[in-house]
Amino acid sequence: MKLVTILMLTALPLYCYAGVGCDLMDNLINMTIDPNMDVPEYIKNVLPFLPGEETARAAALMKECFLSQGEETLEKVQVMQKSIYSSTWCARY
Repeated sequence: MKLVTILMLTALPLYCYAGVGCDLMDNLINMTIDPNMDVPEYIKNVLPFLPGEETARAAALMKECFLSQGEETLEKVQVMQKSIYSSTWCARY
């Protein structure tokens, strides 16, 4: 699961570079790592971005994985997220 997280977060600069902006992705990541949001509420919020039932199941599994992580790991994900957003690729957007 850590590999999926790393791949997801390394794709953020490309997403920002495409001109879409980082706000949408920032909200999605914050919902994903929020330990107070349960899986059904998370799926309800991200449903417009999920193309099918298989993707919804994968998103639910990813959220469950983040719910089982410790506070230290979640804080490190936030630090990495901020580092990516302050990178030269996202700083322009």
